[in-house]
Amino acid sequence: MTQPLAYVHPSAQIADNVVIEPFTVIHKNVVIEEGTWIGSNVTIFPGARIGKNCRIFPGAVISAIPQDLKYEGEDTTVIIGDHTTIRECVTINKGTKAQGFTKIGDHVLVMAYAHIAHDCLIGNHVILVNGTTLAGHVVIDDHAILGGLSAVHQFVHIGAHSMIGGGSLVRKDVPPYVKAAKEPLSYVGINSIGLRRRGFSNEKINHIQNIYRILFQKNYNYSQALEIIEMEIEPSDERDEIISFIRNSQRGLMKGYTVARNSSKSSEPF
Repeated sequence: MTQPLAYVHPSAQIADNVVIEPFTVIHKNVVIEEGTWIGSNVTIFPGARIGKNCRIFPGAVISAIPQDLKYEGEDTTVIIGDHTTIRECVTINKGTKAQGFTKIGDHVLVMAYAHIAHDCLIGNHVILVNGTTLAGHVVIDDHAILGGLSAVHQFVHIGAHSMIGGGSLVRKDVPPYVKAAKEPLSYVGINSIGLRRRGFSNEKINHIQNIYRILFQKNYNYSQALEIIEMEIEPSDERDEIISFIRNSQRGLMKGYTVARNSSKSSEPF
């Protein structure tokens, strides 16, 4: 159902039961699948591919050209999965020739005023809280949560099930299953509450915690830590995922656990 005050380009492919509210503009070369709701004053530029049962709130701008001086007008896209919510005034830029697309998965929540730059890859069930800003080529794996006003450097990789505190500057890769906070961004424990909510057993959580004690709390370098983890920690999908993440890190990992400077006593991370 398209309101008479909305503009939809004749060549846009819109499913019959999509709702488009007044004052929205949808350009050519756009595909919107069934069940999606588009609020008022949304602008959807060429190259958008929006899945089923999404909700896009007023003021959002989808598939605008990248804010990248290397962009030369190439034909690229933004791909948004099913059941994803884009809140007010979110901006999502299309890809560049480096990758060709920006992609957001299923069941993602992007809260108001967030920005997702060109060539980002966002997994499923990710939450970007208000004001989060992603530079180009950022990769965020499934179930990660980024606190409000976080800023992520280009080419950073954020692992699955991780949680990053609000207002963080994310300059280095954040491995899976952890909590990250402080300045500079540091390991502050594993995301045990989030893992329990997603069905991880206490045994599995302790297994992950033992891996990160070796990696971030024993003063080993990463090569030494990985060697010890492989020798001493029982093999599991989680262990292998952490090892693979570290070995494939391009920007290097965030800092390990450190005691606050004004504290004279050692303490466990919260």
